[in-house]
Amino acid sequence: METNFNFPGQISKYRGKVRDVYFLENCIIIISTDRLSAFDVVMPKGIPYKGQILNQIATKMLIKSSDIVPNWLTLSPDENLAIGQFCKPFKIEMVIRGYLSGHAARQYKKGYREISGVSMPNGMIENDRFNLPIITPATKAEVGHDEDISKEEIIEKGIVSESDYNVIEKYTYQLFERGSELAEKQGLILVDTKYEFGKSNDGEIKLIDEIHTPDSSRFFYKDGYEDLQEKGQSQKQLSKEFVRQWLIERNFQGLEGDVLPNMDGNFIKSISERYIELYENITGQNFIKGNVENILSRIKENLNNSLFK
Repeated sequence: METNFNFPGQISKYRGKVRDVYFLENCIIIISTDRLSAFDVVMPKGIPYKGQILNQIATKMLIKSSDIVPNWLTLSPDENLAIGQFCKPFKIEMVIRGYLSGHAARQYKKGYREISGVSMPNGMIENDRFNLPIITPATKAEVGHDEDISKEEIIEKGIVSESDYNVIEKYTYQLFERGSELAEKQGLILVDTKYEFGKSNDGEIKLIDEIHTPDSSRFFYKDGYEDLQEKGQSQKQLSKEFVRQWLIERNFQGLEGDVLPNMDGNFIKSISERYIELYENITGQNFIKGNVENILSRIKENLNNSLFK
């Protein structure tokens, strides 16, 4: 659930919702924990193997997209660990949607036909496909909830310059196309996802953070999608959306006054199994569980062997 290392040359540490980020003099170390967040709230219990799954999927997907856009990653010497180059992040998430799902669908049901300044057609039902993918950026909040924001607002407020935005917009479409192709080969649909970008010290725009993981993306099974849509039935989701729905059913959306429901052992086990299922489906490989007897010692040893030897 947490790490508290003090590495040689360490300058600072940042605790994200899921990752612990260590800033060193010449690199950053990102450790993916088993923390689970939903509605921007960190759940009190961890999900076994979740951090390993996120790190290993993201590592594979960063490698598979490096011909499109350079990224921050240098190496991953441990199941839960990634080491790379520090980039100053743009304070937005580039959310791209191929289908009316998740947050967009919830807004649509409330009667909204615009999200992040982008129009959505009338007459759609949840999980329908858009004619073309839409980019619906969100602010990257340090604490609290991320907020939808339009391209025009981003540029007007100076969050990202127009020239830089045009570059990351192009990258976002290209990465989504690549992710969709990779998903289709595995019999999946990449429904929506988000990408984050930053600038390295030499001013180059790079892809940062994770990509195409169950925390950052939503997947459907391709087989049966059309039939379920015609019947107006729910799609089986390979993402953490089912956790959000479980919380919504129990009157929790991270709003003031909401009481977090208890997640019992069986539900936590089912979440872990769903994450493993997605790993195996999106990568086409069997998931090999890491040694969890003493994760912190394992991480430290692998770091010492690769970075501090």
